[in-house]
Amino acid sequence: MSDPFKHHSSGLDSPALGALAVTPSDSADLATAIRDVTIGGGGTLAFVGVDGTTCTTGELPAGTYALRASSIRATGTTATDITGWI
Repeated sequence: MSDPFKHHSSGLDSPALGALAVTPSDSADLATAIRDVTIGGGGTLAFVGVDGTTCTTGELPAGTYALRASSIRATGTTATDITGWI
């Protein structure tokens, strides 16, 4: 398939380039950093930002959130059906 956009740069306000299913883990980082996250089942998210800072959100309803992260941690995450956007 031809990609007419292959010579264009993409920014954080551009559409995502792909997605990955996220299984929260306290020992493994994501295969690639994500730029957004969608949670199908509301709850909290514990994550490590791309700057290395560890954070835990308050209770979030199902939806999509801007979140640059290298890891979604199991401890502290209660949200379910998590998709990371790259």
